[in-house]
Amino acid sequence: MDKQIDLTKSVYELCSQYPEVIQIMQEIGFKDIANPAMLNTAGRFMTIAKGAAMKNIDMDSIKQAFEAKGFSVLI
Repeated sequence: MDKQIDLTKSVYELCSQYPEVIQIMQEIGFKDIANPAMLNTAGRFMTIAKGAAMKNIDMDSIKQAFEAKGFSVLI
């Protein structure tokens, strides 16, 4: 069964559902996600798409990174 990442959910929700999301996001370039304070504050309202726009990270590369780790990405 595929694990699904819904990009409309907050980063906090995704990391709570799938803790491995933290590692994947760090590998993509979201270094601050490993900071519990950041995850518990900004992560509650920030989505991956919003963070990608702020950090100029291509959404296609994010999708590919999650798919490589066995996730299907819902947009």
